[in-house]
Amino acid sequence: MKIGILITGHPPDELMQGGTYDQYFERLLQGHGFTFQGWPVVDGIFPDSVTDADGWLITGSKHGAYEDHDWIPPLEDFIREAYDANRPMIGVCFGHQIIAQAMGGRVEKFSGGWSVGRTEYEMDGKSVAINAWHQDQVVEKPATAQTIARSDFCQHAGLLYGDRIWTIQPHPEYGADFIDGLIRTRGKGLVPDALLASATDLLAHPTDSDLVARKMAAFFKKERA
Repeated sequence: MKIGILITGHPPDELMQGGTYDQYFERLLQGHGFTFQGWPVVDGIFPDSVTDADGWLITGSKHGAYEDHDWIPPLEDFIREAYDANRPMIGVCFGHQIIAQAMGGRVEKFSGGWSVGRTEYEMDGKSVAINAWHQDQVVEKPATAQTIARSDFCQHAGLLYGDRIWTIQPHPEYGADFIDGLIRTRGKGLVPDALLASATDLLAHPTDSDLVARKMAAFFKKERA
């Protein structure tokens, strides 16, 4: 199964040793039998068709879904086309947000502030720990979506659109090393010091990224009519 990765941002220059964002997802989903191809839509480079891959994944980004960028309207069009064509799609962080916006939901810079580092969410009746790094969030979900993950801070942390789209706000592809790098290179002066200190204290604690990766792989492979 070929997964097309729509790359909507680039890592900070100081953290490029980990590769580009599509490579983070290739590592996360390795061992599940997928092949991958990335398209840097943030640079205006799009697939020719939603049929260019069997499934699609939209990455995170430093940009806001509500910002005025030339590549955002065609990305929203692509999301709706993929949905209509019944091509499975997964969105993470910005991907989660831009899909919700394209499908009729609302995204905003959350007045409650930031979520950074290891964060616990309620998912499938269990507490699941995943790394987060965001202030923007989905504040109104689309009518076609149901909420499948939440926290006290983020009420729509995961959304499911039938068997066509599965999205999540936090970053299962980020390990402690990348969060540590963001704290050091992006966090100071942007995120409150107390939140950065708390996130730093939790860097050594395990997350459930492998569990989330299995959920993502199962969603892509699910049989559809």
